[in-house]
Amino acid sequence: MPTAAAQARGFHDLVAIDAAIAAFTGAGIGVPGGANLPVDRRMRLAQCYSPLALSWYGNRQDNVLVQCPDVGGWRLFVAVSGNGRQGAAPMAPLAVARGEAITIAVAGEGFSVTQSGEAMEAGAVGAWIRVRTSAKATPIRAQVSRPGLVIVPVE
Repeated sequence: MPTAAAQARGFHDLVAIDAAIAAFTGAGIGVPGGANLPVDRRMRLAQCYSPLALSWYGNRQDNVLVQCPDVGGWRLFVAVSGNGRQGAAPMAPLAVARGEAITIAVAGEGFSVTQSGEAMEAGAVGAWIRVRTSAKATPIRAQVSRPGLVIVPVE
């Protein structure tokens, strides 16, 4: 919930972003597995009216990607220290390799459309990776569902 001061100025509450990251990682700021530092308080991010979207970023899952899904929204990357997920259990095996031919499924409520594509990054099940449908296509982000299959959810 944004603080009254942040809301009054039209900026997103940075403390709320810190709290969302802590909830996502399961660890607080400065704790192994949590954010290295709080979000820089000098940042002035536009108020986000949709729930924040958080995901692991990078093959080592050492960053959290925080995105505002509103039209014209923003995104930021937050470094995490000694990712607790890595220490608690070995990293999940890769389900998709970079350059691998994959199936891209666009799925929504009651429908699914598939097309062949190429993985531009490697990733384990559950990871978000960049993919493209052809050599000249703009890359998009999709979530690895199982070996050889990624899903682009539509809300």
